[in-house]
Amino acid sequence: MSTAPAATRDLDPEACYRAAASRDRRFDGVFWVGVTTTGIYCRPSCPARTPAPANMTFHRSAAAAQTAGFRACKRCLPDAVPGDPEWDLAGDVAGRAMRLIADGVVDREGVEGLADRLGFTPRHLGRLLGDRLGAGPLALARARRAQTARTLLETTDLALADVAFAAGFASVRQFNDTVRAVYDATPGELRRRRASATGAASPGEVRLRVPVRTPYAGLAVWRFLAAHVVAGVETATDGPGGAVYARTLRLPHGPGTLRVRLADLPGPGVGHLEAWVRLSDVRDLPAATARTRRLLDADADPLAADATLGADPVLGPLVARQPGLRVPGQVDGAETALRTVVGQQVSLAGARTVLGRLVAEHGEEVPTDEPGLTHLFPTPAALAAVDPETLPMPRARGRALVGLATALADGSLDLDGGTARGEVRAALVALPGIGPWTADYVAIRALGDPDVFLPGDLAVRNALRDLGHPCDAKQAAAIAEAWSPWRSVALLHLWHTVVDPLFPPVSTSERPEEDPCGP
Repeated sequence: MSTAPAATRDLDPEACYRAAASRDRRFDGVFWVGVTTTGIYCRPSCPARTPAPANMTFHRSAAAAQTAGFRACKRCLPDAVPGDPEWDLAGDVAGRAMRLIADGVVDREGVEGLADRLGFTPRHLGRLLGDRLGAGPLALARARRAQTARTLLETTDLALADVAFAAGFASVRQFNDTVRAVYDATPGELRRRRASATGAASPGEVRLRVPVRTPYAGLAVWRFLAAHVVAGVETATDGPGGAVYARTLRLPHGPGTLRVRLADLPGPGVGHLEAWVRLSDVRDLPAATARTRRLLDADADPLAADATLGADPVLGPLVARQPGLRVPGQVDGAETALRTVVGQQVSLAGARTVLGRLVAEHGEEVPTDEPGLTHLFPTPAALAAVDPETLPMPRARGRALVGLATALADGSLDLDGGTARGEVRAALVALPGIGPWTADYVAIRALGDPDVFLPGDLAVRNALRDLGHPCDAKQAAAIAEAWSPWRSVALLHLWHTVVDPLFPPVSTSERPEEDPCGP
C-alpha cells in the first residue's frame, strides 16, 4: 500500500503524530490518520491504540486516505467529522471547491461544471485539489457520496437501489463497490447498525447528526435565528422539546424543510446537533446537509477563536461568559443578500414585516408538515420582475432590491461560494444602493468569512463604549485589528452585549446609514 505524496506534503508528521497520540479532538477534520498495518484510516481522536509512528501516514482529506487504499475505521467513523476550519479562514480555491462538492455540484454538473464555477480548467483544478487535499474532484465527490449513502442506510427505509441513486452513484454496482471499499461492509451490514447508530426518524424524514467542534454556543445561534424569523419561511420555538429552529429549503431538485434542535455543548471535543430534513427528492440530501452545516457554522474552530479573543482585554470577559460563540450562516446566499437589503435603515421588526409581505406576495407556496412553514423565499428572478415602485419600502431601497435580484438572476453576481470573496464584495458595492456595510454583512453571513468587522456599526460602537472604550469608526477598526482572523466572531460578541439575548433594535434618531440589525 502506498500513499500519494501530495496527501501529506503540507502536514508535519511529528506534529500529526503528537496530536494522534494524545487523541486531540481539535484536529478531527483537519487531517486523517492511515494505519498501514491494518489498512484503515481514522480521525486523530480515535480511541484505538496508537500505532507506531512508522505505521502511520497522514492525509489532508478522507478522500485522500481512501484514494491511498485505506478503509474507514468502524469505531471512530472518520468521515463523520466537522470540516477543516482552514477552508473558511483561507477562503482559497480548495475551500470553495469543497463547499461546492459538499453541495452536490459534481453530481449535478460534473467536474466540468465545478471547474467552470471556480474559473479553472478541469485539469488545472484537479492539480490544485490534488496538491492541497491529496485527492481530485472525483475522489472528493466519491467520499461525499459514500457518507451520504451511510446516512441514508442508517436513517431511512429506502430500498438499497434507491439509496444508491439518491447518494449520487451512477449504478448499484458502483454503490456496492464503493461502500465495501470505504467501510469494509456491505450496504446491508451498514443498515443493520442503524438502531444503535442514530435511531429512527419520522416517516419521510432523514435524521442527521451534525458534528460540530465544541464548545458550541447553540442557544446563542438559536436566539439569533429566532430574532430574524420571517413568517412563512421560518419558525423558532422553545418548549419541552428544546430550542428548535425550522425553515423551508429551496433545493436543486425540489423544496424541502429543515428542523434543528439547538443546545449549548460543552468542550473541548466534537459534539453533535440533531437535525431532521424532509425532502421532495432524496437526491437533495447532500445539498441539505451542506446547507445545514453552513447555517450552524459547524466547521468553525471555537478553541482557536476563543484563545485569540479571550486573551484580549476588551473581549476576554465576553468570551469567558459565552465560549464557543458561532456566526450563524445561511442556507441560500441570494436570500441572505436580498433580506439584508430589505433590512437597510429600518428596525428589525419592520424588516421582518416587509419580508413577510414579500414572501406572501412573491414566494412559492409549498405544502409542509411543519406548522408555520408555508412558503419558499422568493427567487431572485421573481423579485427582479417586480416593479420597484410597488414594493412596500422607500423607492431607492426598492430599486436597490430589484437591481440586486437582477444581478443574482442573470448570474453576474454569484453567492454560491464558488467566487472569491473579494470579487463578490466588489460586485456588490458596484450595484446602486449597496454600501460597504451591506457587502460586509453578506460576506459574514453568506460567504462564511470569519474575519470581517463593521467599525461603522452603531451597535458595535455602543458596545465598545459600554465596555469602557468610546471610539469612532476609525478607532473601532484599529481596536479590532488585534482580533484578526476572528473579527466576525468578535462582532457577534459585541452585538450580544448591547441587548442580550437578542440583537438590539436601533432607535430612529440614532439609525446609521445602514441598520446594524438587518436580517
